[in-house]
Amino acid sequence: MDAFTALTAYYGSYDEEGRLLSRHGQVEYLTTMRYIEKYLRKGMRVLEIGAGTGRYSLALAARGYRVDAIELIRHNIDIFRTHITDGMDVTVTQGNATDLSAIADGTYDITLLLGPMYHLYTEDDQLRALSEALRVTKQGGVIFAAYCGNDATVVNFCFVKGMILNEHYRALTDFDTFKLRSNPEDLFQMYRKEDIDALMARFDTERLHYIGTDMATRYMDDTIDAMSDELFELYLKYHFVICERADMVGVSHHILDVFRKK
Repeated sequence: MDAFTALTAYYGSYDEEGRLLSRHGQVEYLTTMRYIEKYLRKGMRVLEIGAGTGRYSLALAARGYRVDAIELIRHNIDIFRTHITDGMDVTVTQGNATDLSAIADGTYDITLLLGPMYHLYTEDDQLRALSEALRVTKQGGVIFAAYCGNDATVVNFCFVKGMILNEHYRALTDFDTFKLRSNPEDLFQMYRKEDIDALMARFDTERLHYIGTDMATRYMDDTIDAMSDELFELYLKYHFVICERADMVGVSHHILDVFRKK
């Protein structure tokens, strides 16, 4: 199965919007927005590559920013468009993160690459997506690239769910390092920090933040969802304290690399 077919089938039936709206999903969303807001200034233009159903693009457009969104999956675009309201300066078009040739160099102040790296399985495609995100960003602009963490998946999927005993997933596991590899039908590409560092070493950038956007959250979804408002606020406070700790980010299911284009 090719990647586009696999992704179309997955996102056609998966409620990604609902995940981000759930209490446990809000941790990733609120953390990502917290860091985006550090760099937003009035009048900035924002590009979101792989915008999904528009959770981030629409939130930024509602705050008055001019936002362009690129999304691969038609189903997601259809949902995105139903949420656009009068007064929002936002566009969404179908496109691929590895080819943004319709966009001129240095167009955007802020570029969000919050989904595509999850679904790119070769180094060539990964480098192409990062290169395109950098190309369309202004010099001095800030890029936000999200990744799926290898070791959170090993713990939660391989061991908690027992999938490491499945013949298919055993074949995708290096039992010396417990590094996971993926095929398009497996949907998600997993990364460790050394993988991300190796990709970024190819570009002239300055890393600003390296963040675990959900940290411990996905290990206890049900517990998070059942928290009182008071307890959840305390949990968020704790999460924000630890989410950039170099000794802890590797436990996160989702990782956000924030860097400036030199």
